[in-house]
Amino acid sequence: MTLSSRELFRQAQECIPGGVNSPVRACLSVGAEPLFVDSAKGGRIFSVDGNAYADFVQSWGPMLLGHAHPRVFAALHAAVDRGTSFGAPCPDEVRLARLLVKALPAMDMVRMVNSGTEAAMSALRLARACTGRSAFLKFEGCYHGHADPFLAAAGSGVASLSLPGTPGVPPTTVADTLLCPYNDLKKAEKLFEERGEGMAAVIVEPLAGNMGLVLPLPGFLEGLRELCSRNGVLLIFDEVITGFRVAYGGAQTRFGINPDLTVLGKIIGGGLPIGAYGGKAEYMRRIAPSGDVYQAGTLSGNPLAMAAGAATLETLKDCDYHALEQRVEKFCLRLEKLFADKNIPVRINRCASMFSVFFTPGPVRNFVEVGAADAGRYARFFRHMRDRGVFLAPSAFETAMTSFAHSDGDFDAFEAAARSFGG
Repeated sequence: MTLSSRELFRQAQECIPGGVNSPVRACLSVGAEPLFVDSAKGGRIFSVDGNAYADFVQSWGPMLLGHAHPRVFAALHAAVDRGTSFGAPCPDEVRLARLLVKALPAMDMVRMVNSGTEAAMSALRLARACTGRSAFLKFEGCYHGHADPFLAAAGSGVASLSLPGTPGVPPTTVADTLLCPYNDLKKAEKLFEERGEGMAAVIVEPLAGNMGLVLPLPGFLEGLRELCSRNGVLLIFDEVITGFRVAYGGAQTRFGINPDLTVLGKIIGGGLPIGAYGGKAEYMRRIAPSGDVYQAGTLSGNPLAMAAGAATLETLKDCDYHALEQRVEKFCLRLEKLFADKNIPVRINRCASMFSVFFTPGPVRNFVEVGAADAGRYARFFRHMRDRGVFLAPSAFETAMTSFAHSDGDFDAFEAAARSFGG
């Protein structure tokens, strides 16, 4: 007999902290309990309780082709038949690396790892080695994984010493972490004036996707590129979410900006655990064994993730990104009108295959404005939508994801459920 989501969650809480293996899945901020998923196909997921949902999470982004895509599944099954792990190089890691280098204009070489966190951590280490400096700049609301240097919260001023954002991170670990509001180029310029000589890197999500979707203002990314070039600082684009989702060549292709290093994840593994970092050859050749910057991983280049990732990218090359973006654009415009007719204040930020519903009358351009949105109303919206067969991220500050597999019926289900939301 299949156990229910409620019973599985009860059992999980006895042996897994909080009953989940990643905190937001617990659904605490939306006043719900998690669904346990039995299977997924295309744009839909199916819970152990026997319910189907139009899925606008898509495993938090990697399933741009939808769940269980036949070409990816075929590649993965063939890889499983050959063996699940070798601890040695395999042909598909070369295949995937060549696809990445060809697709991303700023990437000459790439190193495979196992998660976005590991990729960001390694890219920062490399930037520090290449510049001989320690400080780096990150932006409030941008998430670069849970490695200690990135878990810093803003203090009383962006130029002051940052404080750790979680117990277990010593203040000394984040002493070189500088913070600035996203989209605030003037404050970034001030930080460069004050700390630029000791700054190794600027790391940024070119489109912020971990405080909900927040788009860069015109000139923001271009200004960061110019500041970094002028001061000998490496610009790192964290494209764990945006890589191959906002365009085949990532946000750097969409915006025409070449970072020095790029962090990747999610989509490039076709749904399997993966990360990667790469960039200009002059920097990447510093990585061991060709250079002196050490980084290693027993499962890096795992044959299953390599096969699924290569099949995913080869399939995405032939996908019509523009058509999907147009579908999402029209859908979001209909949602905006729907909420306006109900006198519910809403801002829907959107780009390519992503969108975020913020219950606020004002613009959403940075972490402060994200925080001004009505999280309580989002929690009610989440529960309302899930009760009507639409699966959303269980947090007010996450990004909704669509896929090439989403049908008109999936979008219609979302719209119909939202139409009955009372606020």
